[in-house]
Amino acid sequence: MSKKVAIIASNGGLFDAYKVFNIATAAAATEQEVTIFFTFEGLNLIHKEAQEELPIPAGKEHFQEGFTKANVPTIPELSMMAQELGVKFIGCQMTMDVMGLEKDQLIDGIEVGGAVTFLEYAKDADITLTF
Repeated sequence: MSKKVAIIASNGGLFDAYKVFNIATAAAATEQEVTIFFTFEGLNLIHKEAQEELPIPAGKEHFQEGFTKANVPTIPELSMMAQELGVKFIGCQMTMDVMGLEKDQLIDGIEVGGAVTFLEYAKDADITLTF
């Protein structure tokens, strides 16, 4: 039986996205079952437009050049890789309602659900992470 990894993505910056998708793809690549719950600013990580322009912390702009030089995939590429590896994405319905977001504004292949949807998965998780 594979391990289950439950990730909550509640922050929406570039560094947050790399943390979330790096851990998720690494876990999925090692045959672990992974679900990510995107809530509040974390929805930016799966928003079709926002994921292309995630903010970099002030004074850390040089990292962008480093990502390019190191041939690190972009966030849209990493999110697609995660889905191809079987990572399940859940967008928080409550947060979407509060922010006025519709499912079609988010990348394809996500589920929309509430905290109960995520908790049902997370209750049996071996590893739970929050970013």
